[in-house]
Amino acid sequence: MQFNMKGSLDEALKTRIKQLIVDNCDLDIELSDIDDEAPLFDRASNLELDSIDALQISIAIQNTFGIAIRDSKEMRRVMKSINSFADHIQPA
Repeated sequence: MQFNMKGSLDEALKTRIKQLIVDNCDLDIELSDIDDEAPLFDRASNLELDSIDALQISIAIQNTFGIAIRDSKEMRRVMKSINSFADHIQPA
C-alpha cells in the first residue's frame, strides 16, 4: 500500500534537497549541518547563500524534480527552509 507523505516528513527527500544545494552551490558543509527548519537565506545561516545560489538551486530543482518556480514571492516562500522546499516538492 502506497500513500503520499508530506515532504517535510520524508527524510530521503530532504537529504536529496540538501545534497542538491551543497552540490550546486559548491558548499563545503556536511548535510547533517543543515537544519531542516533553519532559514536558508539569512544572515545567521551557516550556508551563506546569495541570489546567484538561489538561481542555481531553482534551476537544479527544475531539472531534478520538474518543478519550475517563476514567481519571486513564491520562490522566497519555497526556499525558506529545507522543510518548506520538501513540502513544495511533495505536498501532502
